[in-house]
Amino acid sequence: MAPPRTPPLFITLSLLCILSLIFFYLYSTSTIPPPPNFKTDFSQDRIKVYVSPLPRSLNYGLLQKYWALSSNTRIGSQVDNEIRKKISPKQSLKSLPFPENPIIKQYSAEYWILGDLLTPEHLKGDSFAKRVSDSREADVIFVPFFAALSAELQLVVDKGVFRKRVETNEDYVRQRMVIDSVKKTEAWRKSGGRDHVFVLTDPVAMWHVKDEIAPAILLVVDFGGWYRLDTKTSNGSSSDSMIHHTQVSLLKDVIVPYTHLLPRLHLFENRKRPTLLYFKGAKHRHRGGLIREKLWDLLIDEPGVIMEEGFPNATGKEQSIKGMRSSQFCLHPAGDTPTSCRLFDAVQSLCIPVIVSDNVELPFEGMVDYSEFSVFVAVSDALKPDWLVSHLRSYSRKQKDRFRRNMATVQPVFQYDNGHLGGVGPIPPGGAVNHIWRKVHQKLPLIREAITRERRKPQGVSVPLRCHCI
Repeated sequence: MAPPRTPPLFITLSLLCILSLIFFYLYSTSTIPPPPNFKTDFSQDRIKVYVSPLPRSLNYGLLQKYWALSSNTRIGSQVDNEIRKKISPKQSLKSLPFPENPIIKQYSAEYWILGDLLTPEHLKGDSFAKRVSDSREADVIFVPFFAALSAELQLVVDKGVFRKRVETNEDYVRQRMVIDSVKKTEAWRKSGGRDHVFVLTDPVAMWHVKDEIAPAILLVVDFGGWYRLDTKTSNGSSSDSMIHHTQVSLLKDVIVPYTHLLPRLHLFENRKRPTLLYFKGAKHRHRGGLIREKLWDLLIDEPGVIMEEGFPNATGKEQSIKGMRSSQFCLHPAGDTPTSCRLFDAVQSLCIPVIVSDNVELPFEGMVDYSEFSVFVAVSDALKPDWLVSHLRSYSRKQKDRFRRNMATVQPVFQYDNGHLGGVGPIPPGGAVNHIWRKVHQKLPLIREAITRERRKPQGVSVPLRCHCI
């Protein structure tokens, strides 16, 4: 009998290749991806940042001005009035803390971003931003203006002139100082400001000069203070406060998180949550926030639902901690703008966010998948009687536990605080500041393309801004 024939070599090799591909596919589709806060090697392709040389009066000097106030009567300022008693007049500007008043603290991104950039390179650790001393070497130009603090300081000192372009409006004067300073630089002339980065977390920050910085990279909490009707569609109303939709875009701008106000609850600390749905805040809001009042009336008498009206003072903070940590879901309707710091407080409290806003933009999309730990509800559905509560009750315990586990992995992503006095020091490698710079880095090719396109235009030719939609 003839011996069995050996398969040709090419058939054997083909079978091995096919088996390898099958094993690779099975392995890759079953492996759980690393959490978004995993430690990353930022030694390669770090973004190079030049810090525009603004006077200290426009950043840390504003902190000094704030703490030098004899007192602050705005809501939530009790804690800052106590801190004022402990601050020495001779204290270094860079060691001044950011205000703890919740109304102001939620806009502290500018403080932590600048603190990272001012940290000596040998101490920066895993920071994704590398500061350079020559603007010609930089990918972007960071403008170190504490715009949110400037606006809030004016509202403390004299709210009556805040919307007016007058010399007594110190915030307006500071805005003009910033714009006049950066526009004189060679870097601005080369790019038309397209590679300049402004932090505008407060919706009213740099209110009077928004049209002049529209081409720049804007770090905003959402487009609520910008994305409004064009003048032509405003029914003849005054255009003084109208911001054209062409001035902001997901292609060039970065949505950043509010600073959370509530402390982090770790997954192992989680306890029973007897309340189905919790909300604490103001019932009456403007613009898109009108939905909140309608939801309030629908839900106020629902069993298992707690709707509390309150403000972010010391008492309100303790109530929010207790309410969010004992509730399964936390309601997040639009306010004056589509988002608020309440969303990030819910994440830190492991309370599953219920986002009721058809036009919401969220930080770090593409890096963070909010559907893994949040419930998104259309406004039309939320306003149906009994619909929302029934929908939330349909989630199984297993589903809610999975939401909380996923939430625990992203809690560090929204952390700004680095634990260093004055904010200058190594930052959390998987925290908010690094994610912001990574997002800016992703946009560099489009920014460079826009700069190149602008340079080749014939002199005197004006090309209107266009809406870039995603």
